Amino acid sequence: MTAQIQAGNQIAWDDSVLPFQLDNSDVRGRVARLDGVLDGILSQHDYPPVVEALVAEMALLTALIGQTIKLRWKLSLQVQSKGAVRMIATDYYGPDEEGRSARIRAYASYDEDRLTDAAPFEQIGEGYFAIMIDQGEGMVPYQGITPLEGGSLAACAEAYFAQSEQLPTRFSLSFGQSSGPNEDEHWRAGGVMLQLMPKASPFAAKTEGTGEVLTATDLVDGAEEENWNRANILLDTVEDLELIGPSVPPTDLLLRLFHEEQPRVFDAQAVRFGCSCSEDRVRQSLSIYSAKDIEKMTTDEGRVTADCQFCGAHYDLDPKTVGFDAETT
Repeated sequence: MTAQIQAGNQIAWDDSVLPFQLDNSDVRGRVARLDGVLDGILSQHDYPPVVEALVAEMALLTALIGQTIKLRWKLSLQVQSKGAVRMIATDYYGPDEEGRSARIRAYASYDEDRLTDAAPFEQIGEGYFAIMIDQGEGMVPYQGITPLEGGSLAACAEAYFAQSEQLPTRFSLSFGQSSGPNEDEHWRAGGVMLQLMPKASPFAAKTEGTGEVLTATDLVDGAEEENWNRANILLDTVEDLELIGPSVPPTDLLLRLFHEEQPRVFDAQAVRFGCSCSEDRVRQSLSIYSAKDIEKMTTDEGRVTADCQFCGAHYDLDPKTVGFDAETT
């Protein structure tokens, strides 16, 4: 969902993710609000509004999903498609220490002449939605993919959890342009994620689906199904402005939606825009190339340059100091 909203100054629960649990339903979830994070992401680029909407939705999903990873881990979401928007990539970096902020970055690549007046998701063609988790040096990264279908990036993420993790999952998202007195128009987003708490046995969920791609309803039955359906019916009553939240704290929202389910909240996770690029990382990426390869990359001005697609940082290097030969001398 998208919303046109009026908002004042940034408030305490902006750029945060609040985890919660519904004790009467065996359902866990998160409430996320993004403001400055989106401004940091989108101000690095001059995207058309339809592309900005897709990046905002992807960043919000990344915040909601990323809150579950451990310290110093990295979670990445990626869309690869044959449509006008060819790729959307986001990264979530877990905090270095407890109490620190997590970092999010994102960017999109697209063919501007192929964009239309259709809805944002219709700018994406056939392709896949992927989730990757990097647990650090010495560990094999995890990756799971699902087709791009369902009408939204949120639907793709729900299908991923049903198919790859066998966890019934639901997202309700809102994002749009925010404006207020003495305030420039900017993007703001908010959302709720629900997830049925996993059982001890990996075979607890039934796995036979009703179609090619599993959905949450394929994974529950009996009391689980009642609990899951009840939580979803309650979430269906949420309004866009409640999700965005200029005047509704996440705790108030949870009580309004789920008071009969006994919601219990945990420590909120702060998030901010942040990029991991650096000159050292650029040099490391160039270290696999020989002097002859580096020569082909050298500009007419005699420099090797690189630009970060996420934050726009520009690196200007002496070709004699980069590449395999420079590393070994």
